[in-house]
Amino acid sequence: MDPEPVPATKARAVFALGLVGLLTGVFLGGVIPATLALVLARQSHREAYAAGGYLTGSVWLRRGRRLAWTGLVVALTSLVVAVIAGLLHLATVPGGQDFAPGTD
Repeated sequence: MDPEPVPATKARAVFALGLVGLLTGVFLGGVIPATLALVLARQSHREAYAAGGYLTGSVWLRRGRRLAWTGLVVALTSLVVAVIAGLLHLATVPGGQDFAPGTD
């Protein structure tokens, strides 16, 4: 007799962490939950494969993985924008020592 399919316990956690990673990715804080979501998604995918189709929740895993990757891309983009803005700010600041007239 075959066992009943049961929902994967990590599937909703992957989705929630991926969503948090996406929402906080702009502030660079989304890197940690997004990375955790990807690690949990990998573990849950292995468990689902080993269960032979008796673990459900693959839709939540796919959505969570997509959200996590999107959060990582958003965090990387905001980091690049911040670095470029900082470099442009440094480029406009006058450099060197400003001496008074007549000073040798």
